[in-house]
Amino acid sequence: MKISQLNTRIEQTWDRIFGTLDRDGQPLNIQIRRMIVEAIETGLLAPDTRLPSSRELAVRLGIGRNTVTAAYQQLIDEGFLAARQRSGIFVQKITRPALTPPSPKRAADWSGRFAIKPSRLAQITKPRDWRSYPYPFLSGQYDPGLFPTNNWREAVRVTSSVQEIQVWAADMIDDDDPDLIEQLRMKVLPRRGILAHPGEIIITLGSQQALSMIVHLFIGRDTTVGLEDPGYPDLRNMVKLSTRKSVFLTSDADGLVPDEAFARCDIAFLTAGHQCPTTTVMPLERRRDLVEAARRDDVLLVEDDYDADLSIEADSDIPSLRSLGGGGHIIYVGSFSKVLAPGLRIGYVVAPKPVIDELRVLRRLMLRHPPTNNQRSLAAFIALGHYRQHLARAGEAIRERATLIARLLPVVMPSCVFHRGDGATSFWIEGPPLFDARPVVEAARAQGILIEAGDIFFSDPARGRNMFRIGFSSIATNRIESGIVRLGAIVEDHCRRAAASY
Repeated sequence: MKISQLNTRIEQTWDRIFGTLDRDGQPLNIQIRRMIVEAIETGLLAPDTRLPSSRELAVRLGIGRNTVTAAYQQLIDEGFLAARQRSGIFVQKITRPALTPPSPKRAADWSGRFAIKPSRLAQITKPRDWRSYPYPFLSGQYDPGLFPTNNWREAVRVTSSVQEIQVWAADMIDDDDPDLIEQLRMKVLPRRGILAHPGEIIITLGSQQALSMIVHLFIGRDTTVGLEDPGYPDLRNMVKLSTRKSVFLTSDADGLVPDEAFARCDIAFLTAGHQCPTTTVMPLERRRDLVEAARRDDVLLVEDDYDADLSIEADSDIPSLRSLGGGGHIIYVGSFSKVLAPGLRIGYVVAPKPVIDELRVLRRLMLRHPPTNNQRSLAAFIALGHYRQHLARAGEAIRERATLIARLLPVVMPSCVFHRGDGATSFWIEGPPLFDARPVVEAARAQGILIEAGDIFFSDPARGRNMFRIGFSSIATNRIESGIVRLGAIVEDHCRRAAASY
């Protein structure tokens, strides 16, 4: 091979390895280490290959030489690279097990082996790359600009000492971090009017796992289950997989109605704080009626209070159902996903001790316990006062955004009706009767705007065909006005088309 061809091939190799350096991502020395390790592990860099000098690579990448030197030294310490006197930096030989190519076999018929087929159920879908869209009006996501990065880092540092690591690195079997349980009891639950003993709380992987475990524990094939309609699609699917007797309960402007259908239920799930998806805040009088009806008719209530902590608006500061004296018939589900970060995956259940004891054994069979390091860090975050500070800051941002959107919507979407309960992080929007939200969702997405069609929330999708939801916890305030104006133009255009086709 000619020297020029060899040099070209070498250049192409370095481009393949280092061509994706992200200057806005992880620290550069960590990215360089990951790229070199991946190239070694995949065989792109063979043993004894000489790497560019630290000076050469720094010039190639346009970064400081010290950054490259630090990355090389760490990889030398870890045995991936070796420094040879007066020769340079070389790839070490890595021992790998021999891989035997699989023998060709006829593909198994997996579909005939599944006991259930959850993929056939209607589900909420959101683009995985939603952050790349300029106007992500999505619920359940978060704006990185609101995350308390420095305060969270402090909490992680506090729980990263040798002594702390020895505590959380152990297998907790089916237990939870006692510090987090205590912080929940003393500083989180009292905000919702709830007093609980340590044995009445269990930590979960977000409210999703909490709801799933409750469904597993209480619902059999002949259990009558009451659900909101519209309501949370994932819960509807969980229940559908578990029982033949789901009942869609009556709702009015105040939320769930404790009528005869409710009285026939064994268990009922509801979102009283902010109804999903309409955001309705259930008034105190209706809450009391529900608690009394549950006690009278022996209906177990599951209260999903998924984002109550974010609200700083006075009218939405209504006590939880569990705080109204019906603790024996009410299971409370809370989460930090909406108020802090979805990726944290920490939720909790508050219930009578016999229920928690059973849930603890059930959780152990599933995953033993949620990661204790995350539990410990969150406990420190709350104990240091950062959680209260975050709620105040995030709550103010939510109120500012809601005020802005509430001012814009009647101007840019005059054909629609809007609803947002105090403290909610989304608006529920209803178009004219002939309006179809699905094409609007697609047209908006083509212009970089993400919204959610409303039909997925209904047991009969046709009932929600003319509705959609826009969230604003995931979009920066300075992006809202231009996004809403663009969305309004799309919505009104489709409203005119719907009217013309009548």
